[in-house]
Amino acid sequence: MPRAAWRCALAAALVCGIGLLPWLSRTDPALTVLKARSAERDATPEVLADVRAGLGLDAGPLHLLGQWLSGLPRGDAGRSWISGAEVAPSVLQALGASVLLMAVALAFAAVTAAAVCARTLWLGSRRRLGDARPGRGGAAVLAALPEFLIASVLATVVGVQLGWLPALGWYGPRWTVLPALSLGLPAGALLGRLLADLLPGAFAEPWAPAAAARGMPGRRIARQAVRRCLPALLPNAALYVVGLTGGAVAVEQIFDIPGLGRLTLQAAVAQDLPVLQAGTLALVLLAACVTLAAHGAARLLAGPALAAGALGSLHRPAPPASRVPLLVYGAVLVAVVGWGLPRDPLAVDTGARLLAPSRAHPFGTDALGRDVLARLAHGAFGTLSQALAISAAALVLGLLLGLLPAVSGPLVDTVNAVPPVLVALLVTAVVGSGSGTPALAVTAVAWAPLAAHAAALLRQERATLHLTAAIGLGAGPWHLLRHELLPAVVPPVARHALLRLPAVALSLAALGFLGLGAQPPSPEWGLLLAENQPYAERAPWAVLAPAAVLALLGALAVSAADGMRTRRPGRPRRRGAEAADPGTARVVPPRRSRPAEPELATAPGGTARE
Repeated sequence: MPRAAWRCALAAALVCGIGLLPWLSRTDPALTVLKARSAERDATPEVLADVRAGLGLDAGPLHLLGQWLSGLPRGDAGRSWISGAEVAPSVLQALGASVLLMAVALAFAAVTAAAVCARTLWLGSRRRLGDARPGRGGAAVLAALPEFLIASVLATVVGVQLGWLPALGWYGPRWTVLPALSLGLPAGALLGRLLADLLPGAFAEPWAPAAAARGMPGRRIARQAVRRCLPALLPNAALYVVGLTGGAVAVEQIFDIPGLGRLTLQAAVAQDLPVLQAGTLALVLLAACVTLAAHGAARLLAGPALAAGALGSLHRPAPPASRVPLLVYGAVLVAVVGWGLPRDPLAVDTGARLLAPSRAHPFGTDALGRDVLARLAHGAFGTLSQALAISAAALVLGLLLGLLPAVSGPLVDTVNAVPPVLVALLVTAVVGSGSGTPALAVTAVAWAPLAAHAAALLRQERATLHLTAAIGLGAGPWHLLRHELLPAVVPPVARHALLRLPAVALSLAALGFLGLGAQPPSPEWGLLLAENQPYAERAPWAVLAPAAVLALLGALAVSAADGMRTRRPGRPRRRGAEAADPGTARVVPPRRSRPAEPELATAPGGTARE
């Protein structure tokens, strides 16, 4: 009940904050609405007074907000300030389009995640996983590609040049394929990477060799391993599901899809508050429903073992990946940056517009004749430094809030329901526009997946056998936190933060693509993609070059994340002997070793058995 009240309070605060958006941004909503209605009409004092009177702006924001809220119990979300039409039907129609796109994208994401995990599942189900090193750099490259870039390439190549599928509009099932692919491929690659990170721990649990010894088929063992890992992954999957609905603004704009994310963005730009508030409320309610369903499914899959504290820890020591890919990717990135630094990123040569790669311009030129290599190199420091700083801040916030799931759970759901573009508009309204505004906007939402991941791992770790044994040996809360919970939660969440480093850079790129990030003539990578995307068909190198560097950053992040793994020792770890305190009858657990773990085998979703 307190969590439900906290969730309702957060949703109310979000909707009220959006209702104050024009006044927070210190702009005249009458002028914005007038320009949205008729850009040619002169904004005279008399005309603006008529607009204010028609919208009731003179009564103040609190009166408008109360009037809008009073109509919700009757199903009346007001009328649009721009078109005058009822808000509820348009929001429901946009929600239907977004949910359909989300469902198809989720199907593509599931197929992609299965392809990423196929090798681990095959090896693990046949007891051949052993010390196999993780090799999923291709998934990192795919996850590093921005959705709007994939959408542009698919629309240009598959839709326009080849004509296999429609590239514009929303008229039937065939029109859903390309936008769903654009959203599902990178999301599935990242989710598959997280699942593949958990699978070795599931295959190392006692039930797996016992099932193989009893003759259980390999495919069934693989299914049970996936089921064992899903409870820890479903909260993050729920975030991606909601993100596929409200965060698909750029893809919806490219394919001209009348979705909810695009509707809320247009309403925010035009300051059409009734539509913006209703759209945001719909996203928050959708996020709450999806999150509750994900948590219910996680509890159902975990079964009685979750409540009985009979789960095993999925995060066991694993062999670190080879450092060779990390050094290679890092050397290539440094070489590209060093190659372009001596060049001038701002030199304009209109006679050399959209030139193909050559000896003079190794990566070609853009629409103004500027050297693409030079702009990539000079934009690397700003993009990478911002992405690293945001990732570090998101990791700290995610861990701190993830350790308080009762507080962070509803907060994560509410934050994740708001499209990042709308968050950028809200941050701009509060702090004003500037070079740091996009970074603040991305930081405001980047911590949510990490907090959800940390909370899910914490929930699973609290139900493990070794924690029960430690409590039985008299370990206190601080000992459990320092020696049991944090060592199990921090490394996988830190690897997740590294995996999301390209996603953070892509969020900055998406804001630049939509005109809310860096402004020309800055060589920031997101702005490079936004500037060159209209010329993707004529000069693909101008888009592929920054996309390739982002993909290289993704592969580098994955290699660094795999290098954070601890090496599995060659012999079983020694169990620490318990030491009895002579002054008391209490048994004191050892400081540096884990408490002895009872020899129990736990089947996925089942109870402990000897």
